[in-house]
Amino acid sequence: MSLGTKIAWDDTVLPFQLDISDMRGRVARLDGVLDGILKQHDYPEKVEALVAEMALLTALIGQTISLRWKLSLQVQSKGPVRMIATDYYAPKQEGEPARIRAYASFDRDRLTDGAPFDQVGEGYFAIMIDQGKGSQPYQGITPLAGGSISACAEAYFAQSEQLPTRFSLSFGKSTEPGVGEHWRAGGVMLQHMPKASPFVATSEGEGQILTAEDLVDGEEGENWGRVNILLDTVEDLELIGPSIAPTDLLVRLFHEEQPRVYDAQAVQFGCTCSEERVRQSLSIYSAKDIEKMTTPEGKVTADCQFCGAHYVLEPGSVGFDADDA
Repeated sequence: MSLGTKIAWDDTVLPFQLDISDMRGRVARLDGVLDGILKQHDYPEKVEALVAEMALLTALIGQTISLRWKLSLQVQSKGPVRMIATDYYAPKQEGEPARIRAYASFDRDRLTDGAPFDQVGEGYFAIMIDQGKGSQPYQGITPLAGGSISACAEAYFAQSEQLPTRFSLSFGKSTEPGVGEHWRAGGVMLQHMPKASPFVATSEGEGQILTAEDLVDGEEGENWGRVNILLDTVEDLELIGPSIAPTDLLVRLFHEEQPRVYDAQAVQFGCTCSEERVRQSLSIYSAKDIEKMTTPEGKVTADCQFCGAHYVLEPGSVGFDADDA
């Protein structure tokens, strides 16, 4: 395989169902998406790893939302990595690709020799769902704990959605023969089929951090335990998948559970920033505020943290005073 050759299942999310155990899940593989996200910034490798994990979680969770919805994940922390933000824009129509963007804010001089998750301190993990105009956005949060961002996501689903959820993720720099070194990521998401609609917050379990095991018992608990034992056998290279198709991975892991697959969802790196959106964001500022933002060259500039786009605007054309002109 030569540089630039795209594997058929790269940058896709494959939904599946395990009929025997009443589970649903997703297999995600990211390659070009991560390249699009990470090449915008000069992140240290530990920060890249955290962004890769967040992007992979975003792809897996995002595939469960409806058309035209937007999913956002955020990590806010007091540690060296202050924030990681991702957005997933669901397709407007069936068959179109979804779009993902992500970025991190960090203090380079505070980074430690510890593991990537050690770079986030006390804080929270948040999931936000925007269903569009006329709908109230939904937000749920959980503390940063458990040793990984994926563990935080599992705690969120157990606590806020009452959905037993498991993630098995792998991500890192690929060194395949004949291909330039680049980041790849892959993972599996498992969920017990919900008894109610997903993304409906409940107050059950408040005051404690629930786990998936707290939500299942009896036959459901046996099914959940058995499928998780099977998932525990997966290897990192199988998850990242440069040589194993998602369907083949499901057969390897869950053939006795009768896996059934659905149409894969393509994902791509994509940003929604524009000059119009920049003007809208600046419309809250007065002429005096805009004057303070004006460069010595007499321009107002703005940079998109997600894609690196650079905007240069005339001071008189932005701010709420400009709207009155």
